[in-house]
Amino acid sequence: MTTTPLSIDVFSDVVCPWCFIGKRRLERALQMFAVQHPDQPAPLVRWSAFQLNPDLAPEGITRERYLSEKFGNRSTEIYERVKAVGQSVGIEFRFDLITQQPNTLKAHSLLMVAENPAQQWSLKEAILTAYFIDGANLSSDSVLTQIAKSVGMTQKDIDAALSEGGIHQAVSDKDRSARELGINGVPFFIFNGTLGVSGAQDESVLLQAMNEALAEV
Repeated sequence: MTTTPLSIDVFSDVVCPWCFIGKRRLERALQMFAVQHPDQPAPLVRWSAFQLNPDLAPEGITRERYLSEKFGNRSTEIYERVKAVGQSVGIEFRFDLITQQPNTLKAHSLLMVAENPAQQWSLKEAILTAYFIDGANLSSDSVLTQIAKSVGMTQKDIDAALSEGGIHQAVSDKDRSARELGINGVPFFIFNGTLGVSGAQDESVLLQAMNEALAEV
C-alpha cells in the first residue's frame, strides 16, 4: 500500500464526444479500482487542456459549417456511431441541438483555475453536459459563467479565466506541450506520469493501466 494517490492526467477537449465517453469509462474504472484496492487512496485525476480546433475564431463558427468542412457528407454516419457508443455508457448525445462550434480556450481556462480537483471534475462534467446534452454555446461568456457558477466557482475566478491573457497563454502552452509529447488525439490518459493510454478505451483497459502504474511505485 502507498499513501500517495495514483495520478491520472487526462488530456481532452470539451467539444470532443469521445472525451465524454472516455470520462464515463474512467469513472467505471475508478469504481473498479476502489473495489480492488480498498486500502489505497482514491486516484488524483487532473484534466489537462487539448484544443482540437485551436485556430477557430474566438466566437467559433456555425456547427453546420464546421461539420461540412471537417466531414463533408459523412457527418451523419459518423455521429450515429458516436451516439450508439454514448448510449452504451449512459450518454444521450443531442448533436442536433448544437448550433455553434466554439473555440474552447475560455472553457479550458475555467478548468485551469478551478480551486481543487473535485471542483475541476464537476466543472468538466458540467461543461460536457451543457454542450452535448443541452446544445449550449460555449463561445458565450454568459453561458460559461452560468456553468462555472453552477459548480461553485467564484466570480473573481470566473472573470480571471474569461479575460486574463496570462491564463489563456497557460492553456495554449499546455496544449502545445501535449503535442510536443506526441499527443495528437484525445482523450489521452497518463498514469503516474509514465504510462500513457490513447483513446476512449474500455474501463478494463484503464483499470489495467492503473494497476500497472501502481505496481511500478
